[in-house]
Amino acid sequence: MSGAALGLEIVFVFFLALFLLHRYGDFKKQHRLVIIATLLAWYLCFLIVFILPLDVSTTIYNRCKLAVNSSPAESNGSYATIAPSKQECFKPWSYIPDGIMPIFWRVVYWTSQFLTWFLLPFMQSYARSGGFSITGKIKTALIENAIYYGTYLLIFGAFLIYVAVNPNFNLQWNQLQTIGIAAANTWGLFLLVLLLGYGLVEIPRSHWNGAKRGYLLMKTYFKAAKLMTEKADAAENLEDVMEAIRKVSESIKYNHPLRKCVDTILKKCPTEYQERMGRNMDDYEDFDERHNSYPSEKSLVKLHKQVIYSVQRHSRTQVQWQILLEQAFYLEDVAKNETSATRQFVHTFQSQEPENKIIQYFYTPTVEWYWECLLRPWFYRVLAVVMAMFSVIVVWSECTFFSTKPVLSLFAVFIQLAEKTYNYIYIEMACFLTIFFLSICVYSTVFRIRVFNYYYLASHHQTDAYSLLFSGMLFCRLTPPLCLNFLGLTHMDATISHKNTQPTAYTSIMGSMRVLSFIADGFYIYYPMLVVILCIATYFSLGTRCLNLLGFQQFMGDSEMTSDLIDEGKELIRKEKRKRQREEEGENRRREWKERYGNRDDSTRSRAVHTDQKESSFSETNTNRPLSKYTRSNGRTERDRIELLQDAEPLDFNADSVNDDPLELDSGRYQPGGRYLSMSRSNIFEGV
Repeated sequence: MSGAALGLEIVFVFFLALFLLHRYGDFKKQHRLVIIATLLAWYLCFLIVFILPLDVSTTIYNRCKLAVNSSPAESNGSYATIAPSKQECFKPWSYIPDGIMPIFWRVVYWTSQFLTWFLLPFMQSYARSGGFSITGKIKTALIENAIYYGTYLLIFGAFLIYVAVNPNFNLQWNQLQTIGIAAANTWGLFLLVLLLGYGLVEIPRSHWNGAKRGYLLMKTYFKAAKLMTEKADAAENLEDVMEAIRKVSESIKYNHPLRKCVDTILKKCPTEYQERMGRNMDDYEDFDERHNSYPSEKSLVKLHKQVIYSVQRHSRTQVQWQILLEQAFYLEDVAKNETSATRQFVHTFQSQEPENKIIQYFYTPTVEWYWECLLRPWFYRVLAVVMAMFSVIVVWSECTFFSTKPVLSLFAVFIQLAEKTYNYIYIEMACFLTIFFLSICVYSTVFRIRVFNYYYLASHHQTDAYSLLFSGMLFCRLTPPLCLNFLGLTHMDATISHKNTQPTAYTSIMGSMRVLSFIADGFYIYYPMLVVILCIATYFSLGTRCLNLLGFQQFMGDSEMTSDLIDEGKELIRKEKRKRQREEEGENRRREWKERYGNRDDSTRSRAVHTDQKESSFSETNTNRPLSKYTRSNGRTERDRIELLQDAEPLDFNADSVNDDPLELDSGRYQPGGRYLSMSRSNIFEGV
């Protein structure tokens, strides 16, 4: 099994990252480079979280081997543990051979740092740029990131000057590398504690409130009212942008040098707007630079950027509105079915998507009723209690992990107890659950936060490229300090435990933080205690109340504005429900009419066709000669009419009115101005 666990987790984490990215991104519409860069960032961060427990168990085994092979004097002087017997030092099932983990961590860490500090910010500006060429987009991205790169270069220079001026340090490449790692981890730890303090309280509370059906329904009504406002604003913004594009498209003709830029913008517009603008275009007129004023290329770049943003926002609000309606209808069905005597779940509307037959076979209406109305609330309550206990343990350990004698961190106590018996399964499970819970609290906050409309991770393939790349940047910056914080909580970091023991492979890549003592002994030790204050602020919803006072409507039970929005959302849901009920009733009536009278209409139609065939055959046999006579006369009349049309006078191509064309009313083939119907304004560019 040597190395097999590492390979299995590498494959599993890849598909996990691919699944999450497919849920939030859109593989068909978004650029492949954006998808690949985001997938790589997410994959590397998730991989660090899953592989780190294997590194811990392998390090404990290596410490055991060194304690056995070393002399008693070395074991008493260099190692804090008592040398066990050789029978106790057996290899863990997930043992990773020597030399693999350092190379693995070095590749993963430096790749993630290159992504978060250089590649992803550049791609972020590139994806948001409104340029019409690759060169223009690259130029815009470099200009936007000049200040960004300069700021971090200034911070790194400050650290470098501090170390150079201090006479106690002799600058070497390893120390310079450690300074860069310390600067990146300091920034990440600052953001990590903020997100962790919110997640430790909000995650258990959200699961506890998830067991309250009335609470979820009221919050859904509240979201519906806010989303309807955002949806109307997005539609209005899109209309304004489309109006600006229409004016630009009418002013810039087909032979203008900037016409290619306008065509590129039109391709980004919704289909209905493209057809509408195509019918109103008239490209027969040449442009004249002396008499007309045309927009510049910079204004077109700005307009192109607005189009991309407006179309994506409008599409996102439309999809979110449909999802929210389904959620509201389902919660209302749950509230109705709770008092059902038959104990079978009845849906008001049937699912629009076809369900899996296997799921239908096992997840019957009876099973659905027991799960939704009876078991699910209790499951969420139990899960919330377990998560609350984990949160308390994390807060306690964050405040006491620096204490080594006695050991107060509960996670360190658990690991040390398992280390004495060398129970590697227990060690890996304890490490995995600990770091997994920390990751859930931090990463879920990244998925929940929303910075106006610039950063927002929306599910069902509605996240834009800018937000995907920004999330990859956050993950790459948060994961290394998260892992270091976990190693400190479990006292596997020699900087925290103050023991001269073999470090983990991950800690060896980070280097010795003793180069910057004020960070290693100060910031890394005492700053995580701030999580207590953040948890208290989150518990009393201080951030929500501040946002509500600033005018950003937040869901608060004791607010009058919240009550008004709940009533508004309830009315909106009720209208949409009536609308869908009328649509289903009309569809059912049409289906019943077709089932009832469809066969009768088919039989009547077949009888009519059979009668016509008999009459036509009878007439052909009995009146063959008169029919040929009428046919010849009709053919002659047609020939006379064709000759009459050929003798008509030629058309005036410059005719200005309908009356100038004498044959328009009869033939219907010509239009004013001497144009054919196939060359009219409304149809000439429909295929473009």
